[in-house]
Amino acid sequence: MKTRVLFLCLALIFSGTQVFAQLSKKEKKEWKKKAKEFAKNPANLKTLVETKQVVETDNSALKGQVSALNNDVSNKSAKIAELEEQIAKMRSELTSTKAELAQLKEAPPINPMDFSKGVVFKVQIGAFKNKDLAKYFDNNPNFGGEATDKGEQRFTIGVFRDYWEADKFKKYMRDMGVKDAWIVPFKDGQRVEIKDVLEGVVADKK
Repeated sequence: MKTRVLFLCLALIFSGTQVFAQLSKKEKKEWKKKAKEFAKNPANLKTLVETKQVVETDNSALKGQVSALNNDVSNKSAKIAELEEQIAKMRSELTSTKAELAQLKEAPPINPMDFSKGVVFKVQIGAFKNKDLAKYFDNNPNFGGEATDKGEQRFTIGVFRDYWEADKFKKYMRDMGVKDAWIVPFKDGQRVEIKDVLEGVVADKK
């Protein structure tokens, strides 16, 4: 019985002849002595075996935890990559928005109610001498006029961004008896020739 216990001790301690063969003579002698002590006291051997089993169980559990941590790190790395991609996309959108904002600051959109900017069309109803109606201009944005070199006052009614709306209004005025009603274009508050804006008007109609 003791011989069996002795061999079992040696097997547990060295886990194979290869490890045992690597020991020096002094180490072999010391471990043989320890094996004999375990053979004399099986309780100590039992404790050693149980301790070894506990250590192996703990080692297996730790390996499982390490594997789980590696998976967690991998998942977090994938999440970080996804977030970095989203951040890059948002930065790109922010850059585009800033560029659009800068463009708007350089060339702000025309306020449709600010007829002093851009091209507008008015319907002139006549040119008269000795008729000063300028006092009505400020309070009536749809009624305007301008003086000519000949001492006449040109009067206009209506302000339109769309040429064809102005043309429709001109026809209404003629139907009402204002036979001299015709369209005059203005650009940035200055009267211009119809040919200077006619190309854009025709293109819009098409």
